[in-house]
Amino acid sequence: MAATPPPRILLAGDAHGRLHQLFKRVTLVNQSTGPFHALLCVGQFFSPDGDAEGDVADYLEGRAAVPIPTYFTGDYGPAAPRLLSKAAADARGFAPGGIEVCPNLFWLRGSNRFNLHGLSVVYLSGRKGPGGPGCYSQDDVDALRALAEEPGIVDLFLTYPFFCVPNQVLDPHGYDPVVAELVAEIKPRYHIAGTKGVFYSREPYVNDSAAHVTRFIGLANVGNKERQKFIHAISPTPASIMSSADIHARPPNATLSPYAAPAKAVPIEEAPKRPAENNDAQYWRYDVKRQRQGEPEGGRLCFKFTSSGSCPRGSKCHFRHDEEAMEHYKRNVCFDFLNKGKCERGPECKFAHSLSGEGAVGDARPRSERRRVESSCWFCLSSPDVESHLVISIGEGYYCALAKGPLVPNHVLMIPVEHCPSTLMMPPEAEAELERYKNALGRYFGKQGKTAVYFEWVSQHSRHANLQAVPVPLSKADAVKKIFQLAAKRLGFEFSVVNPDGDANQGRESLRSQYESKSSLFYVELPEGRILLHTIDGTEKFPAQFGREVLAGLLSMADRADWRNCKLSKEEEIRMVDDFKQGFREFDPAE
Repeated sequence: MAATPPPRILLAGDAHGRLHQLFKRVTLVNQSTGPFHALLCVGQFFSPDGDAEGDVADYLEGRAAVPIPTYFTGDYGPAAPRLLSKAAADARGFAPGGIEVCPNLFWLRGSNRFNLHGLSVVYLSGRKGPGGPGCYSQDDVDALRALAEEPGIVDLFLTYPFFCVPNQVLDPHGYDPVVAELVAEIKPRYHIAGTKGVFYSREPYVNDSAAHVTRFIGLANVGNKERQKFIHAISPTPASIMSSADIHARPPNATLSPYAAPAKAVPIEEAPKRPAENNDAQYWRYDVKRQRQGEPEGGRLCFKFTSSGSCPRGSKCHFRHDEEAMEHYKRNVCFDFLNKGKCERGPECKFAHSLSGEGAVGDARPRSERRRVESSCWFCLSSPDVESHLVISIGEGYYCALAKGPLVPNHVLMIPVEHCPSTLMMPPEAEAELERYKNALGRYFGKQGKTAVYFEWVSQHSRHANLQAVPVPLSKADAVKKIFQLAAKRLGFEFSVVNPDGDANQGRESLRSQYESKSSLFYVELPEGRILLHTIDGTEKFPAQFGREVLAGLLSMADRADWRNCKLSKEEEIRMVDDFKQGFREFDPAE
């Protein structure tokens, strides 16, 4: 069977409202060298002139058609708020893949990641500014920094500023240190940007602590008088299906990263106030000064440690690792308040400015107004991103949902209702409810001639826990332990047995008593009740899909090891949930 060809993507620079000219060119290119799967527009999409609508209204009002699926990020310009007002009002929650403004035209608002024909696309919409329409927010930046911690390679990163270029092109007014540090941390395979009126394709550069290289492509604005290139085609193979050799391949013209030091062309009044020789930039909160006069660096908090509980630099980090500050941060206290004793955003800041219980813990605001990292979580029931049609049962401390892209039918996730990174951290009453759900699932699967295998991967960077329950035929139950041990051996480790007597309840209690919030681990509960545990050290690259991959091998379903290969339509998912609920109702402890 022939391999699926990689997606073909068109890139365009600042449209400036000249959509007729842009789409005429896209149509010609698509007819002559296409077909292309999508068009990605970076830079200013709307007209910069007064209240001019450009050609945009013709498309919004149906007088003209967008030829291929088009995604844009530059949601600024005098007329932009009015032209986007209806789409913004109709939008429900976060839309990672874009808000549909009209047929085939999608507005990438804020920041997020989405899948485009297998490509992992991350974007930061808007530009640097004082805030408001057309400017990205601190929440947008924080969300991307959280995404940078997640496993997997980002294929495309879309931003507005164009700076990673030769000195004659580098305009100091376009330099954005926030975006520079995001690029250095996200390490995309392609960084696409616009807004400087020229086309520039940089030599690939080597990333720090990553196997792959990054290619930068800057695009001119549509219809520019200098006839600079404003449309460009790429056809990258998604990193998720590339071989290790291809990912590690280094072109002969590869250079060092241009983000190793701040750009020299940045005026001193705009440059980030930090020593040029200091390489700790990515561990620092980007929008505040690094030092107060007369205060050593060691007195300031490390943002990496405070926000995640770990810092890759360890004892070499020049900033303070304070566990008490980390706990306050988890309780929604403003980082600037913790770090400087004050917050310059004042009443506009959405986070708590108090260390007292009522200020930090008893925040009366709705969860949807809390940190965006949490509100954009796939598993928080209060999040607009949660796929609630997959939920099969809701208890007090846990709810159950069918897995998206299930390995097998009736593949279940048991998920804390509250935002919690590990089921081992949940309170005793929630643990008792989890046990009731496990017993109920055991009886339900048993009626089908199957038994459950439970597993959980707990990472230092886990955001919201989920304990997976995969039903396997009773005839395969005895082979589960052996195949997990064999898979562990191939990865160079051995499981320890938490509860040799097979008492699953005691095994989980033992796990809970041993678990430390700074630990990463994987454990699997076998059909006979024994729990196999592997504690993951800081240098080990543990496969995020290990449990699923092992069970896929056990069930001779290697092609289903990646959930993305198993996605169903929403209609199919709804039918799947209805069927499950009908059979599970007699066992459901929440009924």
